Amino acid sequence: MKQKFLTHFFTGFLMVVLSTHLASIGLVAESPAIIDSITFGDVASETNHAFSSVTSEIVKGGLDESARKLLPLQTESWQGGSMAFTLKIDPAQPNYATIRLWGSDGSSERLILFCEGKQVGYIHLGDVDLLDFGNDGNEPPLNGRFFYSTSPLPIEMTKGKTELHFEIRSIGAVWGYGQNFNQFQKPMNLPTRGIYKFYTHTNGFFVPPANEKQGDAPTNPPVRKEPGAEVMDKLKARVNGEIKNLLASTKPLNEMQMEFLAKAYFVKWTPTFQNSNVVTQVVKGLDALFAQWRENPELAQHDPTTPNPDWFEFGPAGDAISLLAEKLKPLLDDPINDAGKKILRRAAYSEMLVAGRDWHRKNRRLYTNQSMITDMNIYLSNRGLEVVDPASALSENEVRRYLYEALSLEPWRDSDPGADSHRWNIGTNYWELTGKTLTKELGFVGYYGEVLDWVTLIYDATRPAPGLPGDEKIKARLEQIANARAPFRYPAVDADGFRAMRAETIIGWRDAHYPGNVMYAERSTWDASSLYAVAATLDPDAIGYAQQMFDDNQFFISLERQMAQANNLRVTAGLLGVPDQYELVKAQPPISKRLPMTRGQPDFVFSDEEDGVVALKNGDDILYISLYWRAHKAINFLARVHYITPQFERIAVVRQETEFEPSGLFYTRRDAIGGATPGGVHYPDDLHSAEAGEKLPIAKIPDGVRFRPGDDNVFAGKGQFYTLRYGNYLIGMNMTTDKTFELKPPENFKTARELVSGKMIDLSAPVKVSPRSTVVLWLGNHDN
Repeated sequence: MKQKFLTHFFTGFLMVVLSTHLASIGLVAESPAIIDSITFGDVASETNHAFSSVTSEIVKGGLDESARKLLPLQTESWQGGSMAFTLKIDPAQPNYATIRLWGSDGSSERLILFCEGKQVGYIHLGDVDLLDFGNDGNEPPLNGRFFYSTSPLPIEMTKGKTELHFEIRSIGAVWGYGQNFNQFQKPMNLPTRGIYKFYTHTNGFFVPPANEKQGDAPTNPPVRKEPGAEVMDKLKARVNGEIKNLLASTKPLNEMQMEFLAKAYFVKWTPTFQNSNVVTQVVKGLDALFAQWRENPELAQHDPTTPNPDWFEFGPAGDAISLLAEKLKPLLDDPINDAGKKILRRAAYSEMLVAGRDWHRKNRRLYTNQSMITDMNIYLSNRGLEVVDPASALSENEVRRYLYEALSLEPWRDSDPGADSHRWNIGTNYWELTGKTLTKELGFVGYYGEVLDWVTLIYDATRPAPGLPGDEKIKARLEQIANARAPFRYPAVDADGFRAMRAETIIGWRDAHYPGNVMYAERSTWDASSLYAVAATLDPDAIGYAQQMFDDNQFFISLERQMAQANNLRVTAGLLGVPDQYELVKAQPPISKRLPMTRGQPDFVFSDEEDGVVALKNGDDILYISLYWRAHKAINFLARVHYITPQFERIAVVRQETEFEPSGLFYTRRDAIGGATPGGVHYPDDLHSAEAGEKLPIAKIPDGVRFRPGDDNVFAGKGQFYTLRYGNYLIGMNMTTDKTFELKPPENFKTARELVSGKMIDLSAPVKVSPRSTVVLWLGNHDN
């Protein structure tokens, strides 16, 4: 039975909430007026709102507007300065709070909202986010303009009240992979960025006062002039320096070093090209790796020399063997030491590779990027086995299916069964990518969804030999993924004010920084350049995006940044193929294709009804929305929005209408302020969550999927139909494969432009939204 829930579950208050919730998502007359606001640094405004502060300073900030910065405490602490004040709210309607920040300010420190002494939202990756999660590296998010960040206030805290006591507190940055408090939560050492104003209002679409200064978007930003091609000389010097050190090493190489040298053996501009010393060093490293594994069998599942111990073992070693197969074969029947006994290399390497391959087969990873990495290393281990012991190798069809599953060319079949197997129990029809080839975790993924480097590595793994074509199905999938990511780059300027395209991060489930990196066809990573997939496919669209990067002169600076990430082998190995990639792409004829969000490109709508995400360009508007937003455990009725206009930007978590099939189960929010933090990270006991105790319904879980309330689950918080009114946009998304829903138009509108089709449509009756489709109505700039 389908059931519609418009908001939370109150007794006595429910009818009021239902009607006001309709107003909050825009299905009745909008009420965007601000209820109250405070201007920080303005004595009269602060006095009128019972303002007080601890360790703050008044500054003259953007466009000569007054602001306050919160400062570190004299004694080092993870917490910093704070300020308290009182603002009016609406006692009957759902309320929101919005903060005004200057986009040229930079700080890695964070701002958290408290109401009545309780924390609103979560410190890390919560569905209700921080007021401001800072910007790592102090890169300004929006040079020369203001931006606004909006958060929903807990309805249980606001109902029946006419004012609330607020605090804005500051804390240091966090490291999301920390396994204890000191690793996770960093001290606050710097001032926050300037805090200009704070507002309360009842509509999720915040409209600033008409007389508020905003700044101007650069209409024609200059093109970067440097650096240039001299960066390539630095790159080659770094790579060749590493190669020379490894060739001269008297210590056995680890498996990452062996793989690097084996790949360099085929690169003409390096000293390793066709160099027999490469084979000598790789064999010595393989012999040592076998001895280490024999002494410590857990090395097959946890090699600390790999980037993520338990994701790679012994894939890089298998890759080195496969790459150097013809040179290694004469040495495979030589005996080596095996704890005082003799064993042929062939048998030794076989035992080692089987152990690593089969451990991974029984311990696969579910999230898409992780599945790609571990399944690739199953395949690479098997490629090595094909050289040393074909009888122990899986057939190509048997082993390539792991790659196909990771890339959604086949449904994902879970870990292989066995007594020591880790099973995910997500059913028999789970796919690692959406039908539109975005990665799939629990919703739209920003940086972790940028998997083009890993998919290209997978494609390279299937090449019979370096330079020969790989699997055509995987190549086609690589092109599809690249094109699906293209809408998630928007026009901006880089840190120095030059023309650039940036990656969208605000609506990403696992993203917590703003702005996104400069990015065109693909991101520059530790493991690959911004041309890796382009050169592998020579897809015309991707070439056009790369040529746009060349036109903006953002390629060489991307290389500089790539080299500056770390002075380690992983980054150096990722640079190895860059010179040849650059020459290949640079030689392609001009292509007019440009990234779809580029100014001057046609309007469009991209939607993915499995990830619950919308990206649209409508004139000068760019709008990104995650409708299925961080609903890890239950339906949360929240959407995440990033609205980009020439005047300013809005970032918001807003309420929406969600229809879903109920399970009859509920999840009650815990009194925990950390959010999606690793286990073992606990904040002080005197800090409490304003959302604690909120009872959220759980959607129906498919048969055969193991689940209990409180689990993170891809089905528990996913709706069937979402309705969101945000400003002049009304969006209806149908996530089902077999049902049709109705999008109810707002009152007083006779027609509207439907942006997906580009047609004017009649609004005298509800708009039908068919399975796996999205309707976007534009309610502005036309007569009704």
